Amino acid sequence: MDTPSKKVPQGPLDMETPPQKHPQGLWVLFFTEMWERFSYYGMRALLVLYLTSLIVNGGFAYAENHALEIYGIFTGLVYLTPIIGGILADRLIGQRKAIIIGGVIMALGQAALAYSEAVVSMGGISSPEALQELREYWLFIGLGLIIVGNGFFKPNISTMVGRLYADGDPRKDSAFTIFYMGINLGAFLAPLVAGYLGESIGWSWGFGSVAVGMFLGTGWFWAQEKKLGTIGFGPSRTFKDDNVRMNGRDWLDIGVWILGIIAFIYLFVKVWWTLPDSTMDWIIRGTAIIAISAIAYLIIKNTTGKDQWSRMAAILVFCFFNVFFWSGFEQAGGTFNLFARDMTDRMLGSFEIKASWFQSVNAIMIVGLAPVFSILWVWLGRRNPNTPVKFGLGLLLLSLGFVIMFAADTKATATNLVSPLWLVGVYLLHTMGELCLSPIGLSMISKLSPPKITSLMMGLWFASIALANYLAGALRSILETYLPDMNLFLFLVMTSGSAALLMFAISPWLKKLMRGLD
Repeated sequence: MDTPSKKVPQGPLDMETPPQKHPQGLWVLFFTEMWERFSYYGMRALLVLYLTSLIVNGGFAYAENHALEIYGIFTGLVYLTPIIGGILADRLIGQRKAIIIGGVIMALGQAALAYSEAVVSMGGISSPEALQELREYWLFIGLGLIIVGNGFFKPNISTMVGRLYADGDPRKDSAFTIFYMGINLGAFLAPLVAGYLGESIGWSWGFGSVAVGMFLGTGWFWAQEKKLGTIGFGPSRTFKDDNVRMNGRDWLDIGVWILGIIAFIYLFVKVWWTLPDSTMDWIIRGTAIIAISAIAYLIIKNTTGKDQWSRMAAILVFCFFNVFFWSGFEQAGGTFNLFARDMTDRMLGSFEIKASWFQSVNAIMIVGLAPVFSILWVWLGRRNPNTPVKFGLGLLLLSLGFVIMFAADTKATATNLVSPLWLVGVYLLHTMGELCLSPIGLSMISKLSPPKITSLMMGLWFASIALANYLAGALRSILETYLPDMNLFLFLVMTSGSAALLMFAISPWLKKLMRGLD
């Protein structure tokens, strides 16, 4: 146990390291994040397929629209909780404890998902209705744990990468590039492993494998933490030297947080289960009104001068268009997954391509194309498109992808399955669109935000992605209610294409709003 002695700044690590080498802590965080992304994307690849499957020995499959709505609500909340997790880490518990708390909670959530299916084959419950209720109960406990755990984990591991380096250190950009490769390595491997186990052996095996992955990542982080130096501890922590580990008090705090979160999710699901739909709707609406009012108040209070208000207006416009992009892009885990399962010829001779494996395509394309786009922007020099134009290009490529998807959907029937190359083509265009839009989004927020509320505006950016994820899941139900004859993919061609054209049209105005910070 480390006893407090002198104050050691929680600053960059390994300042004596030669500039061409990265600190060992980067590789600790690389593999921790790789396993976390393995866990998340493995679960994401299976969730809709699992929800719509008919469980043997009882239980009922969800209707596709209902499953997509659950998927949308879940992925939306995954982007909201990091706002709270980041605040708690910065002001109270530090990044290290937050990462371990989040990792353990997410692993338990994945295990709960595995149990929600395993309970079907355990026997002892004669009523199909009771079996289904038990299955749903553990399903929602699992999803709740993953949502909260992600809030602790996601924002804080990226923060620790940045804190490994001093401001202006030329290695920092390279470090984030390496870290980003870890994200995509996990996202690539997860659907292959978890998808095979889930679809071929049993859903509980698939979810169980990603739970093991999350435990491995968290265990690796704990075992290697001494390589992180003093970064990531709470704001008032003092140390005897620069090579420290968490002490008994830290682990007591971690245990209390984990038990508290488990109790909260258990009670929340138990109470939520008994509430009528009308009450749940009012709770959701009330929470949204309070959150929007609080954000508006903080923006108004902390934004001053014409330049700041001009840039704030630009941020809000970008957030609006961001919803259009991600509500289309996130069809990957929902309708694209179902299309791969039901309308795609997945046989190569006698070998079957698992539907979930298509979720790996985007990740491997990111790894291959990201360096190409990086070189392209540099090569263009003065002709390099400004931020609004890049946003428009991202939306245009998204729309073109849905043109291909609409054509494939029109051609495909249950007896006339289409080639998997249709989906690969869609993923190619959407990945190119992501590379035009996503990498500059966070950079744009950090540059345009008023200094006092940069974190808040980053949270607003993630909130726009959360709304987009919800719409991605709910859109098919909305169309069937209000536009029953409208094809979902054709609708997304029109909306994303129109958004692209509008973004191109207003790009000169948006550039002026940014006041030179492009």
